[in-house]
Amino acid sequence: MSQGPVRPFLISKNENGEFQLTVRDTHYNSQDYPIVTSHLQQGTFKSAAAARAFAQEKFNAKVGEFAMK
Repeated sequence: MSQGPVRPFLISKNENGEFQLTVRDTHYNSQDYPIVTSHLQQGTFKSAAAARAFAQEKFNAKVGEFAMK
């Protein structure tokens, strides 16, 4: 069963309490099956808001495109 589309930006907290940003890209194969690739961005952020601001500046991210882990 499908969970719906994958949000392209994942913000997660590492074991040190710092936030990391992962950029995800979804492509579909010939059977319309989603293939998701993930790219962890280098560096960490002090807050989720800082990670969001970075994604908005660098990747032109929009509200609603973020997921938290």
